[in-house]
Amino acid sequence: MEILKQSNFLKYLDEEEIQLFEIEILKESLGCNNRSVNEIVENLVRIGFLYRLERGKYCRSTFRDENVIGTFLTADGAVAYWSALHLHGLTEQFSNTVFVQTTKKKNAVSILGTDYQFIKINPQKRTGIAYNGYGNYKYPITDVEKTIIDCFDLPRYSGGYAELIRAFYQANLNVDKLINYCNSVNNIAVIKRIGFLAEFFKKDYLIDFIHFAKTKVNRTYNLFDPFGKTDGELNPEWYLRLNLSKENILRISQNLY
Repeated sequence: MEILKQSNFLKYLDEEEIQLFEIEILKESLGCNNRSVNEIVENLVRIGFLYRLERGKYCRSTFRDENVIGTFLTADGAVAYWSALHLHGLTEQFSNTVFVQTTKKKNAVSILGTDYQFIKINPQKRTGIAYNGYGNYKYPITDVEKTIIDCFDLPRYSGGYAELIRAFYQANLNVDKLINYCNSVNNIAVIKRIGFLAEFFKKDYLIDFIHFAKTKVNRTYNLFDPFGKTDGELNPEWYLRLNLSKENILRISQNLY
């Protein structure tokens, strides 16, 4: 009888094309009692048909899409930062860690050989969410504009400041989204850095953003490279200390650095 139950359970997953599930939600769909579903799921984990991602969350043992798994692990997760830069084709560097942005606090985990890091943000910063993939392989990801802003906001998750400069140089950005997301993130130093780069790289189609950014400039000097030395030319228009010279910024953008 138990084998039949397991067989019916797997048939249900196949028919509904379910690759990942939360056991409590599945119980409601099946209309089964707690004990029977728990026993079936635990037996299927034991014999290798299912894999326990964390308490109450499971996937088929053959399912390996790390982006889907990462965003499934937290209620409002979205692939972001370095991971999103790579998926948007803005960096060739690939991280072994999947970076997931969320408004929930969640510890880093390693599952099926992949490391997941969860970066908690304030709810007002959760914007610019798009989707990649279809069906069971669909997952939320920050769009190009939000990814760029997030990486400037928390550059330690961007794969390196040089990579971020190159990504910005290459990116084709929507000016309205850029302004809206900057208002949501509300980091003046970030707005100044992006505005400076947009003007320096002569991205004329971002002229409205450049004008917007100049209205946000305050009289506090910020380092252009937040990880760099505290020296370099002072730029009084953007109130930035160019601890990376303009020549080096240009070389980085051309991948000559």
